[in-house]
Amino acid sequence: MGRGSARGRWPRAPVITYVMTHIHHETVVAPGAAPTRQLLVLHGIYGAGRNWGSVARRLVRARPEWSVVLVDLRSHGRSPRLSPHTVEACARDLVLLEERLERRADAVLGHSFGGKVALVYAGMRPLRQLWVVDSSPGAGRAGGSAWRMLGVLRRHPGPFGRRAEAVDAVESEGYSTLVAKWMATNAVPTDNGLEWRLDPDEMEAYLRDYFRTDAWGVVVRPPTGTDVHFVRALGSRVLDEAAVARIQEATAETERVFLHEVEGGHWVNTENPDALQGLLTAGLG
Repeated sequence: MGRGSARGRWPRAPVITYVMTHIHHETVVAPGAAPTRQLLVLHGIYGAGRNWGSVARRLVRARPEWSVVLVDLRSHGRSPRLSPHTVEACARDLVLLEERLERRADAVLGHSFGGKVALVYAGMRPLRQLWVVDSSPGAGRAGGSAWRMLGVLRRHPGPFGRRAEAVDAVESEGYSTLVAKWMATNAVPTDNGLEWRLDPDEMEAYLRDYFRTDAWGVVVRPPTGTDVHFVRALGSRVLDEAAVARIQEATAETERVFLHEVEGGHWVNTENPDALQGLLTAGLG
């Protein structure tokens, strides 16, 4: 996105920012639009709402009847560091957010850790659509690329003299340059230089709860009126064959569960944002 000449680029959509006593969010709307539907977007464990800003701006340009709320989950982005560090606590924050927004979300999208938050939230509040991006509903052993990133934070705590040093640190652990540059956005200025704003102990607590939480109930018995869309990144192992088979069984039994597959690794919003934006443009109901 943003590729090509300046003539071909879309103008930046206005962003309205609210700071609350709980979680921070930004609302993205198309220029001149009066949206009637609302999508909440929940980032992954090392992300923040702004990571989805480009996808959101393109989406509202294509579907101006929608607004997109980019959420910073607790302990992430500009939201405060709150406890407990659990999936359920993050989901309950969204209930409070809706009350502040004075409207219910029509759809929620969650990536990775945010995907399980979205599943738990859908069990609390009725939605038209739920989009789960490269996130497994089930409980299981801790592992995967997000879990391994904890070691990067601990082995390379900083401070860094330049952001390029943070990029090099992540790359040295076997991650792609694209993912390393994205991860390095979490290195923020301090009196000592650039340091990670994410506390690895807190992130580990969130991830352990993610792996403990079983949200299959929302998939096999979707809440009334809710369609559940899974997006599987083909270069990722988060959704294994057993999980895919169970999702496909739910598709056959309920006709309200859908599986989409896109190229890219686990951080698909960074590696293949065009595919995600295309799915949402076509699929938001």
